[in-house]
Amino acid sequence: MSLEDRAKATAKNIEGKAQEAVGNITGDPEDKAEGKAKQAEGEVRHGVEDVKDNVKKNLD
Repeated sequence: MSLEDRAKATAKNIEGKAQEAVGNITGDPEDKAEGKAKQAEGEVRHGVEDVKDNVKKNLD
C-alpha cells in the first residue's frame, strides 16, 4: 500500500467534488462533468491500491 498514492487519490476526489460544486453554483455543465470525472479517477486510483494491497497480502 502506498500512502502517497492513496493521498493523491483522495486529493483528486476532493478536487473533483469542489469543481462539481462550483459547476452546480455557476450552472456550468463542463465544470460539473470535469468534477465528476476527477472523482471517478480518484475512485479508480483507490481501487488500484486495494488490488495492490490484496495481492501483497496474498503473497505474504
